[in-house]
Amino acid sequence: METQDTNNNKVRARKRICILGSTGSIGTQALEVIEAHQDLFEAYVLTANRQADLLIRQARQFQPACVVIADESRYEYVREALKDEPIQVYAGADALCQVVQMEPVDVVLTALVGFAGLRPTLSAIQAGKPIALANKETLVVAGELVTRQCVEHRVPILPVDSEHSAIFQSLMGEQSPIEKIILTASGGPFRTFTEEQLRDVTPAMALKHPNWDMGAKITIDSATMMNKGFEVIEARWLFDVEPERIQVVVHPQSIIHSAVQFEDGAVKAQLGMPDMRVPIQLALSYPERLKSDFPRIDWWDMASLTFERPDMQKFRCLGMAYEAIRLGGNAACIVNAANEVVNLAFRQGECRFLQMAEVIEQTLNRVPHAQALDLEGYMACDAEARRVAREAVNKLKVSR
Repeated sequence: METQDTNNNKVRARKRICILGSTGSIGTQALEVIEAHQDLFEAYVLTANRQADLLIRQARQFQPACVVIADESRYEYVREALKDEPIQVYAGADALCQVVQMEPVDVVLTALVGFAGLRPTLSAIQAGKPIALANKETLVVAGELVTRQCVEHRVPILPVDSEHSAIFQSLMGEQSPIEKIILTASGGPFRTFTEEQLRDVTPAMALKHPNWDMGAKITIDSATMMNKGFEVIEARWLFDVEPERIQVVVHPQSIIHSAVQFEDGAVKAQLGMPDMRVPIQLALSYPERLKSDFPRIDWWDMASLTFERPDMQKFRCLGMAYEAIRLGGNAACIVNAANEVVNLAFRQGECRFLQMAEVIEQTLNRVPHAQALDLEGYMACDAEARRVAREAVNKLKVSR
């Protein structure tokens, strides 16, 4: 996008970015990218769920047109803190769906965690806004609906997850069909644990990821490998590839972020240091690459790159994600809802590490399956699955 200055010279206009979830791990790193390229990007809208103080600090620094605090009980606090700033303050889930449709917004970075990202992402798509997608649950829960809406409104989705960005980059300039997607996984902190050891895993242990700095929810999902299962589902919708052609490979060093195998057997991969700012920046700047001072690979210090098969019996959540794709319809929505319940329950000490998969499987078996849902159908399914999962967790609490 270009404008002209007073001397009739072409000047690139700054992209106005709406960040859904600016106080989370992806959101804060996106703001680092924006700060480093202030001539190219502008933080136009910032939103948070409950982290009011950080949202206020971000608003004062980046001076967006508006902010949204989803937790309505924090509205007055945020409004009062920003009353001397030229910044509009809104609150509530409906406000998230409204700000993404603001006319000046050029790109919507969806960095919300969980099911909460679905409605505002669909709202942005319906307004024709390009999506930089970090909220994988949007495609996990309602991939068929979201991709159909993208086609209808001619909206591109640019992946922000490092793995899907790697696949996207490996496909740049290619015309040949995909034979296989190789989706790499670090294996999490318990890759070498026995089942006996997994029984004694604590939340504190699970929150220490060996390679990536992520929020609590995603870090636990990585430990169970549910995060990788969700990425399989996301890849299925992003790249229109059947699940049997998506191969998960455990790669503990997290240097190869993912790869694509073509029909002639050639494999293209994207490599780099584990740094989420790289895919965030590419999603915002695409089709250009911008210069950065992000860490580079030191090839001489690279002792080895290793690869392993994922253990589907030990990490049952990964297998359940494949099963959800096979079942189709609302199955992945059920799995996601149950996972959000048990993830929080584990962090709060209400269930054990291995019990998370048990509850998810029970929920998938108990909630009725349905095909071709609309948004209201997915929301009803999500609510019912959460109820069933919560009931199962409560029974675990009583029996422990």
